[in-house]
Amino acid sequence: MKCPFCGSENTKVIDSRAYSDGNSIKRRRVCENCGKRFTTHEKVVDLALYVIKKNGEKQPYSRKKVYNGIIRALEKRNVDSEKVEEVVDKIERVILTEYSGEIKSSELGNIIISYLLDLDEIAYVRFASVYKEFDSLDSFIKEIEKIRNEKVNM
Repeated sequence: MKCPFCGSENTKVIDSRAYSDGNSIKRRRVCENCGKRFTTHEKVVDLALYVIKKNGEKQPYSRKKVYNGIIRALEKRNVDSEKVEEVVDKIERVILTEYSGEIKSSELGNIIISYLLDLDEIAYVRFASVYKEFDSLDSFIKEIEKIRNEKVNM
């Protein structure tokens, strides 16, 4: 692993921990050349998973698209990026365990939206407004009332 500070390939792992419910490994490293420390994450890369769009087109699943969609919904919200990574890991785990290589974009959206509600209510409403194609103020109000009713009944 190259040091991000000096470019040396002479680095040493000083600590390894399971990360995100054991789906990845977080490693703390030290460069033996410059002495600076940095963190790396190791995880499974290639998911043989396809998303079936509304028009029937199949696209390879993109973690980056899911992550960016969540980040867009969380704009100007105080949520740690590690929490977002954990949510994306959980979403991927659900997809891999409950779907066999393909998932409809609508099902993926429902999974994302369910995790967003726990992460941040404002982000949930923002994401839902695009995903559910809100076309009026009443659409927002109905969704907010739905969230309130679910919280009261918990």
